[in-house]
Amino acid sequence: MNNKSRFIPLLLALCVIGGILIGTFYARLFSGGQLNVINTGSNKLNYLLQHIDNYYVDTVDINELVENAMPQIVNELDPHSRYIGASEAEEATEDLKGSFSGIGVSFVMERDTVNVMSVIKNGPAEKVGILAGDRIITADTTSLVAMNNTEVMKHLKGPKGTRVKLGIKRHGTPEMIYFHVVRGDIPKVSIDASYMIDDETGYIRVKNFGEQTYAEMLIALAELHVQQMKNLIIDLRGNLGGYMHIAIQMVNEFLPRNRLIVYTEGRKSEREEFRSDGRGTFQELPIVVLVDEISASASEIFSGAIQDNDRGIIIGRRTFGKGLVQQPINFRDGSVVRLTVARYYTPSGRCIQKPYEKGHGEEYENELLARYERGESFSQDSIRQNGPEYKTSIGRTVYGGGGITPDIFIPEDTTGVTSYFREAVFMGLTHQFAFAYTDENRERLSSFKSMQELEAYLRKQNLIERFAQFGEKRQLRRRNLMLQKSRRLFERNIYGSIIYNAREMQDYIQFLNEDDPAVLKALEVLRNKQSVPVNVAN
Repeated sequence: MNNKSRFIPLLLALCVIGGILIGTFYARLFSGGQLNVINTGSNKLNYLLQHIDNYYVDTVDINELVENAMPQIVNELDPHSRYIGASEAEEATEDLKGSFSGIGVSFVMERDTVNVMSVIKNGPAEKVGILAGDRIITADTTSLVAMNNTEVMKHLKGPKGTRVKLGIKRHGTPEMIYFHVVRGDIPKVSIDASYMIDDETGYIRVKNFGEQTYAEMLIALAELHVQQMKNLIIDLRGNLGGYMHIAIQMVNEFLPRNRLIVYTEGRKSEREEFRSDGRGTFQELPIVVLVDEISASASEIFSGAIQDNDRGIIIGRRTFGKGLVQQPINFRDGSVVRLTVARYYTPSGRCIQKPYEKGHGEEYENELLARYERGESFSQDSIRQNGPEYKTSIGRTVYGGGGITPDIFIPEDTTGVTSYFREAVFMGLTHQFAFAYTDENRERLSSFKSMQELEAYLRKQNLIERFAQFGEKRQLRRRNLMLQKSRRLFERNIYGSIIYNAREMQDYIQFLNEDDPAVLKALEVLRNKQSVPVNVAN
């Protein structure tokens, strides 16, 4: 054995040691100084799930574990990032779609029974003869009695062209009657009221910003224009928002060319501006926008663009304060994460997102209750303006950091509220009475040609006294002084419910608007030619 062969084992050992040292150096370099197989959060999660699957003492459904963990992870980000499971994803976006497939009725559950409130004109149900007031007892072989609304909808909705056999109980008909209904496309309406509120003023109520809302608004504006509309009220109260691009298209109709509508910006999202193109048909139409504490997201984009461009007057109460932009991340199983990727800013530069702490969603959701408790719903002086100041196009001061503060504040109306009225509403008795009265008098109530004729008829029927008797039979102790003090509220509540039950949503809204403080103030502003903001500081 020569001298060279004697050193081979030593050289091999030195190579192994050198390899270990080099590997350790680079492992430490890329792992932040910690030599560990699990270096990142995502690796830790995968590693944990593998160990649970392989070694946990009991059998575990890993998919179910992941489904339960996903919402918890996303909830730690912000109040509006959200994980939606596959079974809920389609339902979550349905309200914003232009249509869905179903039988074409609206219904309420009354005494555990599906009661048809209205039948969509030319829809599948109307074509086979289903009427308002019918009770749907069965769908195919399944009883719908005592189901909740979600379960009922699963049986009434279905793919276009599919057939469902409905068992109906009809007032005055002792036997069950059956209808075979072929499901079809049912339009989802976003604008549920559009009419001339006086000789010169049009009124449009927008309940959300869906796929067809812009098209619906153009049709409504055209119809009101034909009726000689010279002023406009846009009602966004109770509007939780929807698609941002739809709100941009809609407000574009009212702005001159090259006005900033909104811009978005985030940590990984460059600033993107959206400006008016000058093609809007109603750039000079006097406009008032109504908002409240429920108006959010796209509603705030619309009202913020009108306010910051000094294009019209905002009336109502401070809006919700949602200024975060979500981007959907779709998974193969149909589930979705709506991830916040940017904030949006009104033309003056303010982000109207109200403050939040990560992982404290419950406190965030209770913020509206906190506003109410500190008196903000009743006094403008109670509104907290803690955000930075910004200036509108003419130099008016507006504030960021918590919704759109209206130009004219309208307190919540509590005039006439008594414990007797609250108890009647809380027990659901006003609703029950209105439904029973409608059901017993449907043919007569349907004969009136207008909401005003029906209202005049109802005012002659002594309904408030009849309600008091109805309530007494259902453990609501009669209190005459409180009944009289709350008379206007009882009339508004009961007459409104009957009009809603017997006619269309627009008739119901039109009735409520007759003495609505925000609507009346909007009419006053428009009649006095005060819809163009001025900077009182100058």
